[in-house]
Amino acid sequence: MSMLTPPGLKGKQYRISGKAYPRLSRPGQKRRRVLKILAAVVAVAVLGWGTVQLVTVFGGKKKPVAAAKNCTHQAAAVGGDAAKPSASAMASAAASASGGAAPIALPSGVPQPATITVNVYNATNHVGLAGQTAAQLKLRGFKIGKIANAPVALQNKITGAAQVTGAATSRAALSLLGSEVSGATTTTDARKDASVDFFVGNGFTALLTPAQVAQALALAASPSAAAAAHC
Repeated sequence: MSMLTPPGLKGKQYRISGKAYPRLSRPGQKRRRVLKILAAVVAVAVLGWGTVQLVTVFGGKKKPVAAAKNCTHQAAAVGGDAAKPSASAMASAAASASGGAAPIALPSGVPQPATITVNVYNATNHVGLAGQTAAQLKLRGFKIGKIANAPVALQNKITGAAQVTGAATSRAALSLLGSEVSGATTTTDARKDASVDFFVGNGFTALLTPAQVAQALALAASPSAAAAAHC
Protein backbone atom coordinates (compact mmCIF):
# COMPACT_ATOMS: atom_id res chain seq x y z
CA MET A 1 0.00 0.00 0.00
CA SER A 2 1.32 3.41 -0.87
CA MET A 3 0.55 6.62 0.96
CA LEU A 4 -0.70 9.59 -0.96
CA THR A 5 1.08 12.86 -0.44
CA PRO A 6 -1.16 15.89 -0.53
CA PRO A 7 -0.57 18.14 -3.41
CA GLY A 8 2.10 20.74 -2.83
CA LEU A 9 3.81 18.68 -0.10
CA LYS A 10 6.91 16.69 -0.63
CA GLY A 11 7.38 13.41 1.01
CA LYS A 12 9.16 13.35 4.37
CA GLN A 13 9.07 17.13 4.56
CA TYR A 14 6.76 17.15 7.60
CA ARG A 15 7.00 14.39 10.15
CA ILE A 16 6.75 13.95 13.93
CA SER A 17 10.08 13.42 15.64
CA GLY A 18 11.11 12.84 19.30
CA LYS A 19 9.89 10.49 22.05
CA ALA A 20 7.72 12.84 24.17
CA TYR A 21 4.14 13.48 23.36
CA PRO A 22 2.04 16.25 24.92
CA ARG A 23 -0.35 15.03 27.63
CA LEU A 24 -3.77 16.49 27.90
CA SER A 25 -5.17 16.88 31.48
CA ARG A 26 -8.83 16.66 32.35
CA PRO A 27 -10.66 19.88 33.09
CA GLY A 28 -10.52 20.82 36.83
CA GLN A 29 -7.68 18.43 37.76
CA LYS A 30 -5.38 21.28 38.89
CA ARG A 31 -8.12 22.59 41.15
CA ARG A 32 -8.44 19.22 42.84
CA ARG A 33 -4.69 19.10 43.51
CA VAL A 34 -4.79 22.52 45.15
CA LEU A 35 -7.69 21.43 47.37
CA LYS A 36 -5.82 18.27 48.42
CA ILE A 37 -2.74 20.29 49.39
CA LEU A 38 -4.85 22.70 51.45
CA ALA A 39 -6.59 19.81 53.21
CA ALA A 40 -3.22 18.24 54.10
CA VAL A 41 -1.97 21.53 55.54
CA VAL A 42 -5.12 21.92 57.67
CA ALA A 43 -4.83 18.33 58.96
CA VAL A 44 -1.20 18.86 60.01
CA ALA A 45 -2.13 22.08 61.79
CA VAL A 46 -4.98 20.38 63.69
CA LEU A 47 -2.73 17.49 64.79
CA GLY A 48 -0.07 19.91 65.99
CA TRP A 49 -2.58 21.92 68.04
CA GLY A 50 -3.98 18.74 69.62
CA THR A 51 -0.49 17.58 70.59
CA VAL A 52 0.21 20.91 72.31
CA GLN A 53 -3.03 20.64 74.27
CA LEU A 54 -2.26 17.08 75.46
CA VAL A 55 1.23 18.09 76.60
CA THR A 56 -0.24 21.04 78.49
CA VAL A 57 -2.86 18.89 80.25
CA PHE A 58 -0.77 15.86 81.17
CA GLY A 59 2.71 17.34 81.39
CA GLY A 60 1.97 20.64 83.08
CA LYS A 61 2.70 21.29 86.74
CA LYS A 62 -0.24 20.99 89.11
CA LYS A 63 -1.04 23.97 91.24
CA PRO A 64 -0.84 23.37 95.00
CA VAL A 65 -4.17 22.76 96.67
CA ALA A 66 -5.15 25.77 98.71
CA ALA A 67 -7.64 23.84 100.85
CA ALA A 68 -4.97 22.30 103.07
CA LYS A 69 -3.39 25.71 103.62
CA ASN A 70 -6.76 27.20 104.47
CA CYS A 71 -7.42 24.31 106.84
CA THR A 72 -4.15 25.03 108.65
CA HIS A 73 -4.93 28.73 108.95
CA GLN A 74 -8.45 27.91 110.13
CA ALA A 75 -7.13 25.61 112.85
CA ALA A 76 -4.78 28.33 114.08
CA ALA A 77 -7.57 30.90 114.03
CA VAL A 78 -10.08 28.69 115.86
CA GLY A 79 -7.64 27.35 118.43
CA GLY A 80 -6.05 30.75 119.07
CA ASP A 81 -3.17 30.62 121.51
CA ALA A 82 -4.19 27.13 122.58
CA ALA A 83 -3.25 25.83 119.11
CA LYS A 84 0.34 27.08 119.55
CA PRO A 85 2.73 24.88 121.53
CA SER A 86 3.47 26.52 124.87
CA ALA A 87 6.90 26.63 126.44
CA SER A 88 5.89 24.05 129.03
CA ALA A 89 4.57 21.70 126.36
CA MET A 90 7.84 21.99 124.46
CA ALA A 91 9.72 21.30 127.66
CA SER A 92 7.59 18.20 128.20
CA ALA A 93 8.42 16.94 124.71
CA ALA A 94 12.13 17.54 125.24
CA ALA A 95 12.05 15.78 128.59
CA SER A 96 10.24 12.82 127.07
CA ALA A 97 12.83 12.54 124.31
CA SER A 98 15.65 12.56 126.85
CA GLY A 99 13.95 10.00 129.08
CA GLY A 100 13.15 12.38 131.93
CA ALA A 101 9.87 13.76 133.29
CA ALA A 102 8.56 17.30 133.12
CA PRO A 103 5.38 19.03 134.31
CA ILE A 104 2.46 18.96 131.89
CA ALA A 105 0.72 22.20 130.94
CA LEU A 106 -2.80 21.46 132.19
CA PRO A 107 -5.90 23.35 131.03
CA SER A 108 -7.87 25.28 133.60
CA GLY A 109 -10.13 23.10 135.73
CA VAL A 110 -7.90 20.01 135.52
CA PRO A 111 -6.37 19.01 138.88
CA GLN A 112 -2.66 18.60 139.37
CA PRO A 113 -1.38 14.99 139.37
CA ALA A 114 -0.02 15.45 142.91
CA THR A 115 -3.59 15.82 144.20
CA ILE A 116 -4.73 12.47 142.75
CA THR A 117 -4.16 9.13 144.46
CA VAL A 118 -3.97 6.33 141.89
CA ASN A 119 -4.43 2.63 142.64
CA VAL A 120 -2.81 0.57 139.88
CA TYR A 121 -4.16 -2.93 139.19
CA ASN A 122 -2.92 -5.51 136.71
CA ALA A 123 -5.81 -7.08 134.78
CA THR A 124 -3.53 -9.08 132.49
CA ASN A 125 -1.36 -12.17 132.72
CA HIS A 126 1.84 -10.12 132.33
CA VAL A 127 3.68 -10.29 135.65
CA GLY A 128 4.88 -6.99 137.12
CA LEU A 129 2.93 -4.75 134.73
CA ALA A 130 1.12 -2.94 137.53
CA GLY A 131 4.38 -2.09 139.32
CA GLN A 132 6.03 -0.81 136.14
CA THR A 133 3.04 1.38 135.26
CA ALA A 134 2.81 2.72 138.80
CA ALA A 135 6.48 3.72 138.70
CA GLN A 136 5.93 5.67 135.48
CA LEU A 137 2.83 7.41 136.86
CA LYS A 138 4.77 8.35 139.99
CA LEU A 139 7.45 10.00 137.87
CA ARG A 140 4.70 12.11 136.32
CA GLY A 141 3.62 13.42 139.71
CA PHE A 142 0.72 11.13 140.68
CA LYS A 143 0.37 9.76 144.20
CA ILE A 144 0.45 5.98 144.12
CA GLY A 145 -1.83 4.05 146.44
CA LYS A 146 -2.31 0.32 146.04
CA ILE A 147 -0.42 -1.84 143.56
CA ALA A 148 -1.96 -5.27 143.05
CA ASN A 149 -3.68 -7.64 140.67
CA ALA A 150 -7.16 -6.71 139.51
CA PRO A 151 -10.17 -8.48 141.01
CA VAL A 152 -11.06 -11.82 139.47
CA ALA A 153 -14.12 -10.28 137.81
CA LEU A 154 -11.85 -8.02 135.74
CA GLN A 155 -8.99 -10.41 135.01
CA ASN A 156 -8.50 -10.57 131.20
CA LYS A 157 -11.83 -8.79 130.77
CA ILE A 158 -10.37 -5.41 129.76
CA THR A 159 -9.50 -5.74 126.09
CA GLY A 160 -8.47 -2.10 125.67
CA ALA A 161 -5.38 -0.35 126.97
CA ALA A 162 -6.80 0.58 130.38
CA GLN A 163 -9.90 1.26 132.43
CA VAL A 164 -10.04 4.21 134.80
CA THR A 165 -12.60 4.07 137.61
CA GLY A 166 -13.51 6.61 140.29
CA ALA A 167 -16.34 8.51 141.94
CA ALA A 168 -18.77 10.55 139.87
CA THR A 169 -17.43 13.68 141.55
CA SER A 170 -13.89 12.91 140.32
CA ARG A 171 -14.55 13.27 136.59
CA ALA A 172 -11.72 15.80 136.16
CA ALA A 173 -9.25 13.39 137.80
CA LEU A 174 -10.59 10.54 135.64
CA SER A 175 -10.08 12.64 132.52
CA LEU A 176 -6.51 13.49 133.51
CA LEU A 177 -5.54 9.91 134.31
CA GLY A 178 -7.36 8.55 131.24
CA SER A 179 -5.36 10.86 128.98
CA GLU A 180 -2.16 9.10 130.05
CA VAL A 181 -2.93 6.16 127.77
CA SER A 182 -4.52 5.90 124.34
CA GLY A 183 -7.92 4.20 124.23
CA ALA A 184 -8.65 4.19 127.97
CA THR A 185 -12.27 3.79 129.08
CA THR A 186 -13.72 5.69 132.05
CA THR A 187 -16.29 4.37 134.52
CA THR A 188 -17.70 5.59 137.83
CA ASP A 189 -18.73 3.78 141.01
CA ALA A 190 -20.14 4.60 144.43
CA ARG A 191 -16.87 5.16 146.29
CA LYS A 192 -16.75 8.05 148.76
CA ASP A 193 -13.09 9.08 148.48
CA ALA A 194 -11.30 10.83 145.62
CA SER A 195 -8.98 7.97 144.72
CA VAL A 196 -8.88 6.67 141.15
CA ASP A 197 -8.26 3.08 140.02
CA PHE A 198 -6.11 2.44 136.98
CA PHE A 199 -6.70 -1.06 135.58
CA VAL A 200 -4.06 -2.10 133.04
CA GLY A 201 -5.76 -3.95 130.16
CA ASN A 202 -4.61 -6.48 127.59
CA GLY A 203 -4.24 -3.75 124.96
CA PHE A 204 -1.76 -1.75 127.03
CA THR A 205 1.67 -1.12 125.52
CA ALA A 206 2.98 2.10 127.09
CA LEU A 207 1.93 5.46 128.46
CA LEU A 208 1.69 8.37 126.08
CA THR A 209 4.45 10.94 126.05
CA PRO A 210 3.90 14.10 128.14
CA ALA A 211 3.50 16.12 124.92
CA GLN A 212 0.78 13.75 123.69
CA VAL A 213 -0.98 13.92 127.04
CA ALA A 214 -0.94 17.73 126.95
CA GLN A 215 -2.36 17.70 123.42
CA ALA A 216 -5.12 15.25 124.36
CA LEU A 217 -6.09 17.38 127.36
CA ALA A 218 -6.12 20.55 125.26
CA LEU A 219 -8.41 18.95 122.68
CA ALA A 220 -10.70 17.60 125.40
CA ALA A 221 -10.92 21.01 127.07
CA SER A 222 -11.52 22.91 123.79
CA PRO A 223 -14.15 21.41 121.45
CA SER A 224 -13.42 24.10 118.85
CA ALA A 225 -9.75 23.06 118.73
CA ALA A 226 -10.78 19.40 118.35
CA ALA A 227 -13.07 20.31 115.42
CA ALA A 228 -10.31 22.31 113.75
CA ALA A 229 -7.83 19.45 114.17
CA HIS A 230 -10.10 17.15 112.09
CA CYS A 231 -10.62 19.56 109.19
